[in-house]
Amino acid sequence: MAEKTAFYESVRDRLLRYAQVDTQSARISDTVPSTRKQLDLGRLLRDELTAMGAKEVYLDEETGVLYAALPSTLPPNQGRAVGFVTHLDTAPDAPGGPVRPWVLENYGGGDILLNRAQNIVMSPRAFPNLLNYLGQDLILTDGTTLLGGDDKAAIAAVMTMAEHLLQHPELPHGRIALAFTPDEEVGGLARDLDLFRFGAKVAYTLDGDYLGYYEDETFNASEATVRFTGRSVHTGTAKGILINAADMAAAFMALLPPREKPQFTEGREGFFHVVSVTGSCEEAQVTLIIRDHDAQAFARREQLLRDAADQLARQYGSDRVSLTITPTYRNMKEVIDRYPFLVETLKQAILLSGLTPRSIPFRGGTDGSALSHRGLPCPNLSAGYENAHGRFEFVPIRSMEKNVEILLHLVRLFGEMEA
Repeated sequence: MAEKTAFYESVRDRLLRYAQVDTQSARISDTVPSTRKQLDLGRLLRDELTAMGAKEVYLDEETGVLYAALPSTLPPNQGRAVGFVTHLDTAPDAPGGPVRPWVLENYGGGDILLNRAQNIVMSPRAFPNLLNYLGQDLILTDGTTLLGGDDKAAIAAVMTMAEHLLQHPELPHGRIALAFTPDEEVGGLARDLDLFRFGAKVAYTLDGDYLGYYEDETFNASEATVRFTGRSVHTGTAKGILINAADMAAAFMALLPPREKPQFTEGREGFFHVVSVTGSCEEAQVTLIIRDHDAQAFARREQLLRDAADQLARQYGSDRVSLTITPTYRNMKEVIDRYPFLVETLKQAILLSGLTPRSIPFRGGTDGSALSHRGLPCPNLSAGYENAHGRFEFVPIRSMEKNVEILLHLVRLFGEMEA
């Protein structure tokens, strides 16, 4: 059985409460945030932060971003400010509510019955990562919704850290800036985070699984849309007249490298991924995403799409093929590498918490990818959840406890730096 720390009840109870607030974002929406219900959690956190004595607490009702700060406990001009960014929303990839979280104490291995009425079972045969948490207490769902540990496990850790520091003003630390942002799961990328209001020049996001992992390298990412315009006519008199837009879409996809897809790649290997294909004889559309860690390889991928579109335009007519490439985010590493102390300090904090820091190139992006390129260098600390975006998501309580420890070591180390 895992030993419980002083933070156990706080992180446990917070996640159980936060998980029950439906904050699922939406990929298609005309509002900001994409779902206004994300503000429900923002208001709850605003009230908790105010009650615990945090300063500069402000919820922007227009953008959905919540801000707060913990003033420095050091003499003037001592210590360095640091920020932490987590996201309010949960993914739209599985049912988002009502979430019914519960605690399984001292997991002993074997199958876990999540829902007796519907006979929903989580088995280590399907999810071998369960066996990494023998003897630990797990927060789970009832198998009908996601849990929302992504990213509410991180929020629980940050709020517990803040509460602990406010209850212990004798602990030395510089200014701590907090932000809770909407729509991370649907590409929001903290676009409405006001860096001036935030008030820190460097920060960390908390997102991702695997306790003790950190990320300082993400994909470069773009989305591409290719539209095809055909010409329909009765098939009985179609020879030399009919132009099938669906055929053009199929021909375009045939020009993509067949093995450079997510299901065939790993590590630092990039890919093309067709997200959707729609069409008829007269109109068709292919939407895809492009990913690569290496900037030059990424540029070559974008050029391959242009070349494929040009080839079809020459064959069918330039007015029948159009390609739009929209940048999504860029690899944070080219920014983070200019601030090596950020990763070194994070690794030190992880070591001080009794863990071995580990990192792999992240096959995705974080809010920190965009924030880094906006001028807020922002590596990522994993939040410790597992099986995110699905009905079998779970959070080991020990992972949240350890993240509180890591955060407390981080703020102390920043407090020892020159301002």
